[in-house]
Amino acid sequence: MNVKDSVLERYSEGAREVQPSLCCPVSYDPALLDQLPDEIIDKDYGCGDPSAYVRPGDTVLDLGSGGGKICYIAAQLVGKQGKVIGVDMNDDMLKLARKYQSEMAKKIGYHNTVFHKGHIQDLAIDLERMHTWLQNNPIQNTVDLDRLDAWKAGQRSNHPMIGDNSVDLVISNCVLNLVDDTLKTNLVQEIFRVLKPGGRIAISDIVSDELCPETLKHDPRLWSGCLSGAFQEKDFLDAFTRSGFISVMI
Repeated sequence: MNVKDSVLERYSEGAREVQPSLCCPVSYDPALLDQLPDEIIDKDYGCGDPSAYVRPGDTVLDLGSGGGKICYIAAQLVGKQGKVIGVDMNDDMLKLARKYQSEMAKKIGYHNTVFHKGHIQDLAIDLERMHTWLQNNPIQNTVDLDRLDAWKAGQRSNHPMIGDNSVDLVISNCVLNLVDDTLKTNLVQEIFRVLKPGGRIAISDIVSDELCPETLKHDPRLWSGCLSGAFQEKDFLDAFTRSGFISVMI
């Protein structure tokens, strides 16, 4: 099973048509929701409300920002002096989120939200920037592959999509479980890299008190439905403490 492809397909469906089975409804501040377009609210597939931990003036990074619901809520909470960055790999979800950027800026009185295309387990590489580079530098042989590797190294060193020590708060809403198990350690290390010293994380996600059977991990609908990719609870905590986080709790 290709985890990335199954997740992309499922959430592209969710961007085009509402998918009730993908979400676990929770209560949000109605005053903040009132500012959001109905389409963004209807096509949100989270399982909690990490925006409750946003502070005025924060630079907030939302991992797997989807249609932008939590980003636009956070944009109101950080205020004009703050900034909100959404990262998602899905073109359809990014299109939905970006569709309302101007409208939301007018409603709240300022523009402080940006959406990037990228993998949340590799926050240095902007996939749209890489796509443009590949259009101008098509891969035709191994020399070209080496040039791509060199370009990526340059991006990581000099022009990362999300810089080191640049974020006050990393939030995510039911997305970390969608990352391939082999890449989950990279994901947590990337979160640690981009946070400022003393930075915070607020993750709403699915965890399990038991290890998921391997047979279930090969079911694309269960994985993209936020079930078979869920961290085991202890592994979730250990992944963050091993990467250098302190005061981690569920």
